[in-house]
Amino acid sequence: MNNLTPSKNGRELLLCALRCQPVERTPWVPFVGVHGGALIGVDATAHLQSADHIFRGLREAAKRYRPDGLPVAFDLQLEAEVLGCALAWAKETPPSVASHPLGADYATQKLPTFSVDQGRIPFVLEATRRAKAAFGEEIALYGVITGPLTLALHLRGDDLLLDMFEETDEVPELLAYCTEIARQMAEAYLEAGADVIAVVDPMVSQIGPHHFEEFVAPCLNRIFDHVRDCGGLSSLFVCGNATRNLEAMCATQCDNISIDENVNLADLARVAQAHGKSFGGNLKLTVVLLLGDEDDTRRDVVRALDQAGTAPGFVLAPGCDLPYAVKTANLETVAALVHDPYQVEVARRLPAKDLDDDFADIAIPEYGAEKSVIVDVVTLDSAGCAPCAYIYSAAMEAARAFEGPVSVHERKITGREGLAYMKKLGVSAIPSICVDGQERFASIIPDRRELIQALSDAATAKGTGRASP
Repeated sequence: MNNLTPSKNGRELLLCALRCQPVERTPWVPFVGVHGGALIGVDATAHLQSADHIFRGLREAAKRYRPDGLPVAFDLQLEAEVLGCALAWAKETPPSVASHPLGADYATQKLPTFSVDQGRIPFVLEATRRAKAAFGEEIALYGVITGPLTLALHLRGDDLLLDMFEETDEVPELLAYCTEIARQMAEAYLEAGADVIAVVDPMVSQIGPHHFEEFVAPCLNRIFDHVRDCGGLSSLFVCGNATRNLEAMCATQCDNISIDENVNLADLARVAQAHGKSFGGNLKLTVVLLLGDEDDTRRDVVRALDQAGTAPGFVLAPGCDLPYAVKTANLETVAALVHDPYQVEVARRLPAKDLDDDFADIAIPEYGAEKSVIVDVVTLDSAGCAPCAYIYSAAMEAARAFEGPVSVHERKITGREGLAYMKKLGVSAIPSICVDGQERFASIIPDRRELIQALSDAATAKGTGRASP
């Protein structure tokens, strides 16, 4: 126990780890979002519109999963809703953005005035205060805010990415506007009792290091500096395959970097440690926590611990916010391993599992024999995953602009059919677009012209269709 920072409870242990101080065990933060609704028997729509439901879900998660930290609400549409984005609600996912009020221009002055007293934000802040009073001295609370790039996408739509490539002057102005909103949200969360501000910006996985450093990093640093000035700690959480941005992400002023299963945790560990950063991830959401069993979970915990290594600063967490119907027994298994090193050693002796399911019972199209071009968009779920929603929307828009037979299908990996498509098409990252059975755009939202050209190439190979002018 020499050289370890003493910690009286899970909250203190986690905060020490986020500061890269040695601790006696790995801290554990289940990203309980709408799954909190499942724990108390309400759907996602009801859960995210009630301070009482959010608090009760957190309290139940605290009892069942023995966490060191919990996010209060994992909803990246809170700010967008106040700013005039229409939302599409669902039973088992957070809502998705259904309209973009800046789709025609960058006139932010026409948007509603933002305030943390509007929309559903007061419900979340009230739940934060109640959680702080009930168990916030034992469990660290995360305030989840929408990162500036993702909020800008919500407001402008995916044309924002094209504008970034074309160096449009209005892009930095919109990102600065979104940064100020993030600073207000961070301050409100901290005042309500949150310990950590998680800036969740999944759309960062859709750009490269140059655009991240030019457009996004300065905005993030203004947020992280403000959090530090207010006495809090910060985390940057990026979903999707953000491997190309790890160095740039770790060069920002945040205290922690968290990633999902698209990124090799050992790669993150190496880069984060070189920058003196805490890091977290990346238990597999679907094939393990949602669809797997307790032994699958044990194997994946061991995998994450081994990839993270022994340097201080690692926080064990799911790769993203938990699915509504994730198996409670699997999460309880994670908790058991985290709190009992002996169980980790037992898990290491589990026989390897044959994961080579050939999905023989699930047939995919014979693409070459089909008359239409078939676009398979392989996602986590476009209803609740922002990059998935935007990449699926891009595919639909390209299909509408294409003169020729084309069909677009979303293949969600939350079920065996989606997993079958993922494996049989050789999909390398989520989300991805496959055209006639070939992965063409992996974890990147393509420019519309590029996607239409891909459709045209596939149609030409079949002798059908052409792109519209």
